[in-house]
Amino acid sequence: MKRENLILLADAYKYAHHKLYYPGTTQIYSYLESRGGLFDETIFFGLQYYLKEYLQGQAFTQADLDEADGFMQQVFGRNDVFDRSKFQYIIDKYDGHLPVKIKAVAEGTAVPTGNVLMTIENTDPECYWLTNFLETLLMQVWYPCTVATLSNQIKKVITQYYLETAAGGAEAGIDFVLNDFGFRGVSSVEGARIGGAAHLINFNGSDNLAGSGMAIDYYNAAKVYGLSIPATEHSICTLLGREGELEIFRHILRTFPTGTIACVSDSYNIFRACEEYWGTELRDEILQRNGTLVIRPDSGDPIRTLLAIFNILFDKFGYTTNSKGFKVLPPQVRVIQGDGVNYEAIKDIYKALKDNGISAENLVLGMGGALLQKVDRDTQKFALKCSSAVINGQTVAVEKSPTEMDANGNITESFKKSKGGRLKLVKVNGAFNTVKEQEHPELADELHTVFENGQLTGSISFEEVRANAN
Repeated sequence: MKRENLILLADAYKYAHHKLYYPGTTQIYSYLESRGGLFDETIFFGLQYYLKEYLQGQAFTQADLDEADGFMQQVFGRNDVFDRSKFQYIIDKYDGHLPVKIKAVAEGTAVPTGNVLMTIENTDPECYWLTNFLETLLMQVWYPCTVATLSNQIKKVITQYYLETAAGGAEAGIDFVLNDFGFRGVSSVEGARIGGAAHLINFNGSDNLAGSGMAIDYYNAAKVYGLSIPATEHSICTLLGREGELEIFRHILRTFPTGTIACVSDSYNIFRACEEYWGTELRDEILQRNGTLVIRPDSGDPIRTLLAIFNILFDKFGYTTNSKGFKVLPPQVRVIQGDGVNYEAIKDIYKALKDNGISAENLVLGMGGALLQKVDRDTQKFALKCSSAVINGQTVAVEKSPTEMDANGNITESFKKSKGGRLKLVKVNGAFNTVKEQEHPELADELHTVFENGQLTGSISFEEVRANAN
């Protein structure tokens, strides 16, 4: 299978930049930050994947350059934009290894927005154009960072409701509350890999096998982290039609007489399924199982449906009241909500359970498109900007400070204002803060070199990433 040609992995307009940088430019230094967004902190994750997959070792070959040359001539329809000599220089002098240095905060670290997460600079003055040429590819780290952040923020919500409503060691199950159902909902297998691994930083529940594979292949994970259970889909539960649903349910229970199994139960009437089938006809068989049946509604308003289902299940299976005063189903019965699940809905669902005296431990979640696909670069407002350059031997601070007009017609400073100078990330009284490289010499830089001149200079394991995040 043909690998990607790195020379062609940039926005087309960048191929003219070697001419457009001011004469005498010999270095471009840029940084990545999350400028704000939905959450006030961002978990940094995914850079090692991009370094290993695209940049490590011989990033491009003579054959790649030959292919790119003809391609780019067609793109611009002129021969004075793409300059193959720029790439030929890297092939001849470095055998295709990239003369750049990348520093980054440890992956898995949660950093408040508005701080530097990564820096990149060329190490050969002839390759000043290379720093921001790589922006197109490296900017894609926004995706695993955003998924990891979203998943982590959901874990905080779940943990809070467990602390308020669950008891008796139930919090040990938090790692399996949010399950990744997103493989089919992403735009590519690579997206499933990267987003799936980002979720596994925070949780262990996943039907996205690609995420576990990515963690093993690119982060040397010691094991498969995404764990799952036998579960049905509608093609199984509708095989015998409406009148045969009970028989299908019975068959499912007897196929897996022990352990946890999930069954979608809204093929026809979720309330009848809970009351008459699960709660009456199969009740005793369920309660005698050495395992848990997880009942899955998959349509309707999540809160109204869940509250109605729990009332039925409490009536049919009974419940205990934990030490915090909340109802808990017998351990043989739980519910999973996998439809209409997103960050705001999760907060509303658990609040509704709490308001109705229902412990959070009765419910687990499946999240697909909203976990892996309903995010974009602006969810956390990612940007990669030049902040320092060397021009004719002089180091200059580079920044932009745009203005914008507010609703009242006033001219104000834009949130897109960038930082100037060479930067470092330090901890002041335990809190991250971005400062100029020469400031606070007594404080260690939390940005560490991870890539230099074509080679990874340090590798982080998936276990270390998870430890940093949790």
